[in-house]
Amino acid sequence: MAKVKTQKLKKFRTIEKAPAYEGYVPGHRTCQGCGPALCYRLVAKAAGPETIFVGPTGCMYVANTSYTCGPFAVPWTHAQITNGGAIGSGIEAAYQVLIRKGKYDGPLPNVIVMAGDGGTVDIGLQAMSAMMYRNHDALFVCYDNESYANTGIQTSPTTPYGAATTFTPPGPMVPEGKKLYPKDACQLVIGGHPAVKYVATASVAYPVDLMNKVIKALNYKGPTFLNIHCPCPKGWKFDADKLVQVGKMAIETGMWTLYEWEGGEYTYQREPEEILGVNEYLKLQGRFSHLTQEHIANQQAFIDAKLKAPGIAVELPTASSEPEM
Repeated sequence: MAKVKTQKLKKFRTIEKAPAYEGYVPGHRTCQGCGPALCYRLVAKAAGPETIFVGPTGCMYVANTSYTCGPFAVPWTHAQITNGGAIGSGIEAAYQVLIRKGKYDGPLPNVIVMAGDGGTVDIGLQAMSAMMYRNHDALFVCYDNESYANTGIQTSPTTPYGAATTFTPPGPMVPEGKKLYPKDACQLVIGGHPAVKYVATASVAYPVDLMNKVIKALNYKGPTFLNIHCPCPKGWKFDADKLVQVGKMAIETGMWTLYEWEGGEYTYQREPEEILGVNEYLKLQGRFSHLTQEHIANQQAFIDAKLKAPGIAVELPTASSEPEM
């Protein structure tokens, strides 16, 4: 039986030492300041040329492949929003068979599924979970822009409490807009998939940390998962030049945390010396401009509980009083 040749990517310490290679090049139609587009560029840069991307339907499919062209310098294939994990599983399994039969003697490609939050923990959850469960040697990346942005900024399972979307508009009956609290994508993977040994969060605001986590995930044998925070100027209602500011403020306020889960152990990156109040983050975005002090206090209580007990289910804050029907 032929031996599987795996790649060994090298980490780096500064942006100046980042790989010169570009696998996501100009020629797309994403919005100005697009967080997911920057995410794609950084992931492709870290992964290198021996890579195959699977792109389920979403912003990074529609905006990147219009008019029969695309910005991918490596093989890329479209998947339905429901089955990104299944397509990625099939590609990895096919290469394993070719290697076993002696029909391919190159390195096992880096198979990367790049899905939005809907294609990861909502419509695409079952296929993502199956890829993790069956121990495929592939990386699943969620570029989390916290909404179904491609189809008009509808709410998704990772949309924060209190956000205004086209499906959760604030009004007299539901003044806070989004009433539900978000799913935790990483904990879904960690808690339910024993084959997975590496899970991490990242943010486009910290590109070196992001790329090194991609490299680390790809160097593992077996399934790995990254959840990457990707601010969306259009959907979150902030100026495009504030992308990095918004991303960093999410971490300063605890609305997003940077960590690695490796073999059952957590390590944290970029921990603020002092956690700022969540309103410092919320006030940067128009999607939260309608919130009252009561709603902000609910969000603060949720975040405080999550920061005290990472990975443990938290008790939800008491909801605002319901209006009489």
